Amino acid sequence: MCVAPDPGRVRLRVATRAVVGIALAVTVSELAGLSIVASITAGLAALLALFTVGDPTVRRQAVTTALLPLAGFPVLALATALHDAPLLRDGAWLVVVFAGVYARRWGPRGHALGIFAFMQFFVTQFLHALPAQLPELFAAVLLALGAAGAVRFVFWCVERHVPPPAAPAPLPGTGLARPTTRQAFQATAACAVALAAGQLLSEQRWYWAVGTAWWIFVNTASRGETLVRGFRRVVGTVTGIAAGLLIALPLGGAPAPTAALVAVCVFGIFYTAPLSYSWMMFFVTVMAGLLYGLLGVLHPGLLMLRFEETAVGALGAAVGVALLPVTTHAATNAWIQRAVACVHACTTAAARRLAGDPHADPAPHAAELDLLLGRARLTLAPLVHPLSPLRARKARARRVLALLDDCAREIRGLAAVAADPDASHDARLAAAAWRVESAVHALVPAAVPPRTTTTLFDLQPHHPGAEAALAHLHSLERALVDLATPLRTAPGAPLIPVA
Repeated sequence: MCVAPDPGRVRLRVATRAVVGIALAVTVSELAGLSIVASITAGLAALLALFTVGDPTVRRQAVTTALLPLAGFPVLALATALHDAPLLRDGAWLVVVFAGVYARRWGPRGHALGIFAFMQFFVTQFLHALPAQLPELFAAVLLALGAAGAVRFVFWCVERHVPPPAAPAPLPGTGLARPTTRQAFQATAACAVALAAGQLLSEQRWYWAVGTAWWIFVNTASRGETLVRGFRRVVGTVTGIAAGLLIALPLGGAPAPTAALVAVCVFGIFYTAPLSYSWMMFFVTVMAGLLYGLLGVLHPGLLMLRFEETAVGALGAAVGVALLPVTTHAATNAWIQRAVACVHACTTAAARRLAGDPHADPAPHAAELDLLLGRARLTLAPLVHPLSPLRARKARARRVLALLDDCAREIRGLAAVAADPDASHDARLAAAAWRVESAVHALVPAAVPPRTTTTLFDLQPHHPGAEAALAHLHSLERALVDLATPLRTAPGAPLIPVA
């Protein structure tokens, strides 16, 4: 994990910034004379603001951060008001769950606001907050968002130097065919099962089961993704509990070493989140143990209960995913079709640029393709998991991943060549681009209509600078033709190698 590539040291800088922002939020709360409960609330609010806000521009990120209280404060007030009314409290939380997942249809902003609202309900259960504490909790959240925003947007704006790529738009659909609507029902059912089972285990710490079920559904779009994420969450929690027994328990809530280790955990959460959900959950679990130590309630039985509630939450997620399931096969094919259509758009833009059109730019399409292929890899991950028993589907998925990687490599090379003004005006480029277009049409007929004309550009023949572009186009055509075999093979059928 520590030796994983980190281009531009973006993960390192984001993780370090998170530690600084959260530490500042807690420090400001302490200097304001707020209680330990409010200070923990501030730290968690800053963590959520820095972790979940992922709009494509700095301006939009700032707006989303400013909107977080509008989503969080009503939920915080509702949760504390219903503290002594369990049935109403449980029903209200399930409504928040549904609304929080449903809000993902509005992109990164809806995603962040939904998570923040859910976690405000969770925090009140974690800290057993009461209505009398609302004023200082509101103050803590506002101070935390101000501190985190100052660090993120004023003092250390990583995104200004390395703009984060915009997340690909969700898969389209209407009604229950829309993934966000379907997931809202799934997550609500999963959290309902987790809530009921969690309360059978503990009347005090049942909320961990609900939190587990919720977070398993975050950033997943298919049945396979959800189940693999649940497995990884359990693995991360088990290892985190073991570390908690060795680290958090002996500290006994001592403020200075506990604060230092919480900072280490925050860094680990942000540094490992893009790479490994299990490692991220390891650090989350250790941090939770340390916070329980600060509250003076940590003991071995509590850590064991934490594992039991996590297992119950994962079981709830499994039940929820059985409701209105989206198969891995369907989700994968949808993302691959979008990626192939993007290959066509990039190829066309590159061909026009090489033909002398200064307004054509394949670079944005190449960046979009990387994001789409990343999403396709995520949906294929359950099939290539080491524990997957489906050998034929695993071989098919690996072949698809390899060919998609080939496409991405050739597209990046083609975009780089197109940026060179010397590599242009070669009639062979048009012919190669047409063949790529035909390969795209063969894979995804709806992505691009078949060509009806025989000329595309007024090109000069045989320009020597176009050799590199031709090589990329030929390799891209070959990868797309080869991709037809695994995509047209039935999911469980043996894959016949391409000769």
